[in-house]
Formats: sequence, C-alpha cells, structure tokens
Amino acid sequence: MGHFEPAATFIRWRQAFAISLGLLAVSPLHAHEHSPTSAELESTVITAVQQASPLTVVTNPKEPRQPVPATDGADYLKTIPGFSSIRNGGSNGDPVLRGMFGSRLNILSNGTLMIGACPSRMDAPTSYIVPSTFDRLTVIKGPQTVIWGAGSSAGTVLFERDPERFSELGGRVDASFLVGSNGRLDKVFDGSLGAEEGYLRVIGTHAQADDYKSGDGERMPSRWEKWSGDIALGWTPDSDTLIELSAGKGDGESRYAGRGMDATKLLRESLGLRVVRENIGDVLSKVEAQVYYNYADHIMDNYSLRTPNPYDAMPMMRYPMASNVDRRTVGARVAATFDWDTLQVIAGLDAMRSEHRGRRSSYAMMSGAFTGAGQFPRVRDALFHNYGVFTEATWRTDEQQRLIGGARLDRASAKDYRQTLGSMMPTINPTLGDSRDETLPSGFLRYEIDLRGQPTTLYAGLGHSQRMPDYWELFSPGSGPLGSRNAFDAIHPEKTTQFDFGVQYAGDELQAWASGYLGQIRDYILFTYTPGMMGTTSRAQNIDARIMGAELGASYRLDANWKGDATLAYAWGKNRSDGEALPQMPPLEVRLGLTYERSDWSAGALWRVVAAQNRIAEGRGNVVGKDFDDSPGFAVFSLNGAYRVSRQVRLSAGIDNLFDRDYTEHLNLAGNAGFGFVADNPESISEPGRTLWTKVDISF
Repeated sequence: MGHFEPAATFIRWRQAFAISLGLLAVSPLHAHEHSPTSAELESTVITAVQQASPLTVVTNPKEPRQPVPATDGADYLKTIPGFSSIRNGGSNGDPVLRGMFGSRLNILSNGTLMIGACPSRMDAPTSYIVPSTFDRLTVIKGPQTVIWGAGSSAGTVLFERDPERFSELGGRVDASFLVGSNGRLDKVFDGSLGAEEGYLRVIGTHAQADDYKSGDGERMPSRWEKWSGDIALGWTPDSDTLIELSAGKGDGESRYAGRGMDATKLLRESLGLRVVRENIGDVLSKVEAQVYYNYADHIMDNYSLRTPNPYDAMPMMRYPMASNVDRRTVGARVAATFDWDTLQVIAGLDAMRSEHRGRRSSYAMMSGAFTGAGQFPRVRDALFHNYGVFTEATWRTDEQQRLIGGARLDRASAKDYRQTLGSMMPTINPTLGDSRDETLPSGFLRYEIDLRGQPTTLYAGLGHSQRMPDYWELFSPGSGPLGSRNAFDAIHPEKTTQFDFGVQYAGDELQAWASGYLGQIRDYILFTYTPGMMGTTSRAQNIDARIMGAELGASYRLDANWKGDATLAYAWGKNRSDGEALPQMPPLEVRLGLTYERSDWSAGALWRVVAAQNRIAEGRGNVVGKDFDDSPGFAVFSLNGAYRVSRQVRLSAGIDNLFDRDYTEHLNLAGNAGFGFVADNPESISEPGRTLWTKVDISF
C-alpha cells in the first residue's frame, strides 16, 4: 500500500473542482446521448434517517449524507437514531446500539458474517464494510427477529446487495468521487453488465485521509487508507431463479490516537454462493440457500505508523512489537418461505465455523535484534461452532392486525487452544484443550395494529435472546470472575428479555414515530479494568443488568420546498448486581434538520445536540472501551447543498462542524502516551474541527 501524503491535499482539491467543472460542461450532452437505466438521482443530502416500519429502519447507503460520507459501516450506522460508536480515531470505530456493543449486535454483510481478528477489536466487523457499495441497509431493533443468526439481543444490521436484472443486453454504472479536508479522498466504482440470462457486477473502492485537526487546532493521530474490490457473477435463467457467485478482497491501514499499536494490515478475503428460487408453488413460495467463506488477516504494530515510545509505562511497548492474527469463518444458511392466505412462515437452519490464529514478533533487548511476526508460524488459539434452526411467522388476523413471532434454537461451542496466558509473564493455560458447549433458545412475539381510518400503527413485542460469549469475552480478558481459572472457564452466556413498544404515523405532510424498550439482562458480560505497575489489567465477569430507553423521530413538510426533521435517542442502563450505572452508555442525543428543495437544487442544515453524561462506572466497560470520566455536552452545526446537474450527475458539498467546535464523544478511548498524551490523566480523543467536503455522484 502507498503512504499518506498530507502535502497532496491542495492537489486533490484542485482535481475535484476540475472534475466538477468538467461534469458541469459535458452533462447536458451526456443526458441526451444516454437514457438512464437506474433510478433518477435525488438532489438532497440526507441529515436524518426515519424509521420505515415498526422497529425497522431501511435506507439507501448510496445517498450522500451529513456528516462527511462514512469511512466504514460504523461511521454510517451512527447517523441512525439509537446508534453511536466507540471512537477509534479517523476510521474503524465500533458500533453501539442502545448502549449495547459487540456480538449483541448481529452485523451481516450480504448475508454473511465477516468477523474481525484483533483481540481488542481494532478491526471491528464494520471496518471491512464500505456502505456506498451496498444497495440497502436494514436495521431491526431489539430481539425481534430470529432468522438472521444467533444472538442479536440489541439488534440486527443487514448490509445488502440486490441481484441485477436485465430485460435485454445492457449495463449500468454508479460512481462517485469525494474530496475533503484533512486529505480525505474517496473513489467508488460500481458497475454491471448483463442480459436476461445473467450479469456481471464489479465494485472497486479506494479511500484515504490524513490526521485531522480538532476544533482547537490540535492534530489527532488518525490517518487511514483502505481499498476493496468485489465481483459478482449471476445466472438468471428465468425471472424466478438466481444463482450468484461472488468474491472480494480488500486491505487497509490505520493509526489510532487511543491505542498502543496501529493497524498496518486489514486484509479481507470473501467468497460466496447463493441460490434463490421464487414462485415455486401455491404454498412453498421461496427457497434460498447460501454458503460463504470470509477471512480476515490483521497486523498491528507500534513502529510502522508511529515511533515506539521509550517512556511507555509498559516496558515491552518501548521497543518494536508486532502481532499478526487472522480469523477464518465459513458458514451456510438455508431458508424456505411458505405462504397461505393469512399466514407466512419462514423456516430454516444455519451453521458457522470460525477459527482464530495468531503469532507475534520477537525483540532481543540485549542485541537489539528484531524478528517480524511473519517469520513465525501461525498458531491456533480458538475455534467456534454454531448450529441453529429457526422459524418465524406472520399471521394477518385481519386487514388491520398482525401477529409476528419466531423461535430459534442454537447449539454453540468453543474450544481453547492457548498454550499460555499473558504476555509479560506467561503462565500455563489451565483450560488448554477444554471445550464449552451451550444450548441457547431465543424467541419473540409482537402484535401490530393499524388504526382504522388513520395512517397509524401501534406495536408491542416481547423478545428473549441467549448469546454465547464471543471470542473477545472468552479469550481477551486478563482474568475471569474471582475464584475462576480464567474467563473461558467461567463466563456464562448472556440472557436478554426485552419489551419493545411504539407507534408509527405516516401522513401526507407529517411522518412521526416513537419506539421504546425495557429490558432485563441476566449474566451481562462486564469488563473491569485495574491499573498496575505492569500496565492495566482486565477482568470479565457476569452481572445482572436492567436497560431502558427510547428513540423518537418526525419529518414534517412545511410547504412544497421546505421540510424539517428531528430525531431523539436516549439509552439508560443499571448494574443491578451492585447498584452502579451500566458503563459505556451514550448520552441523550437530538438531531434537528432543515432542508430546502427547489427543482434540481437543495440545501440543508443539521444541528446535533448531545447532553452531558454523568452516569458512569469508572474503570468498567467492554473489551474496547471503559468509562474514565464524565463527559460534557456539546452542539455541532453543519450545512450542506446539492445540485442535480442532469439525470445522471449530482454534485453535493458540505461543511461539518461549521463553527469549529472543540468537542469529544462520550464513548471514547483515552489518548495513548505514545502520541504524547498523559498516561496518568486520561484525555478523550477530540473530534474533527471544521471539515469541508464535496462529492460527485454519477449514475447511468
């Protein structure tokens, strides 16, 4: 991969404006020469995502939105009410929904699980997702579906690509070019060629950014670079059949102000096959099957994107150090849909196998000899399996009322292959060769009613989900509950029971919704961090917790040109085992947007207001972050504009954080001493200051 060049920022801006002017000049001719083959581009920059139906958000991730278009899946999700992100620097944050993190949030990329390899989630699953290369994003909040895999107590996120359909020989192209402050440069190409019998789809991306400056002008170590390429070959012998073979690869690097090491390799390899057959018979309406292979190869070190800190509190970090981990995940899913007059049933099964391996570099302090991690063989340390069977049904009792319910049973297992525990003073692993097997039931039941004569839907649902502890909860902690041999030996599965309720209104001028939840979590997995002479140690334990919260949203068309929208999200949690607050809970957040649209022009404003967070549990959190201080509230104001040059070309631009506010998010990492932050006085990583960006979208 190439290296970052901050000095090239001006050249990139000049290139962007030159391209924009060129498109303005040629677009009228282009519009006459070609008839569009895809939907006409909207001119608006999205500032708020509204809920589409009870507990479900559906949006188009290709649409430009503010703040500056997302660097990865987590960056995109945090624009949806209820989501936030544990900040990791410029990219690769970790998504949080309603204060719930990690495997509580089931994230699928085109129906597959892409699981990261880093023991501290430096490469969260969303790190490998480029949102603008997907056709649809669906979020299902709470344990209110069972058909997309195990766990998902907080919710389910589906990044999906639709199959291509051509009635005759033809093609389409969607491309974009974005340039912004701090050396931001994105290039995306998504094109397909096909006929009635099949298609070929090719996707390529490259994006990068330099270190950004905070509102007070301080440069934050945050530069990153990523590329990806995907290809899909589909056979459509008739309108009801699809056979698609897909493959993809990507890589990247990123440095992190809040970590002792940086990601110098974020390799992703994917291979998949899916088969879909629809309109089979009067009852059996659809059968779909999918198999996939996903591989993550991740290197972290403290010398490629920074210089080792000779005064680091951990002696081993004062010298060059690298770790290379990988994770190989193979999975399959089969589902059938049955339709009767008032009843639809989806039934199926899925399976997953995931293997984790690692290797480390070696440094001889006496001689100064360094041996890279790549010179050592990979050693397996963990193996996971999961087999599940599920059924989900929708019963339309009449035209206004529906009952939706589902049940799922999973058999999950994990095996410990670690020879030793700890890195400073390794000890023999007491659970070497041990296996864990768990049987995990889940289910839900939801009632929905459309009010007669009103565009209003009320709903209430009760869900239960049991989740096997994941790799980061079994293998990453330094120790398990007091008296146990380690976390693998003693951490129990989480058991979440949650009541979801709300209302949805969809009028001609006003669209509004409200969703609330009350939940109880048995054996919630909590991390506790304790500082010591040899660095901070972590311990995982089970507690009982109670959660509740709500999201509200509204969009109102003031007249033919003006539209206002607003969203609110609040999450609350309590550790019932000791009476403290549940850590890593995001504060109250409100987003207010105003949009003006006229012909091919649009302009918008976004005011994001976040309250202070004083309910913390100092030193407690998850494998990525912990509560270390209260956080003050803040407000950020942003502007955007867009112009549809033709039916094929759209220009958009924005200014994020217009007033150059210096602020930090509550879910954050403390600045690392390797970049000059004071180790004994945790300091949150500041967010970017005033940021300018412009984007060109082309579709034909």
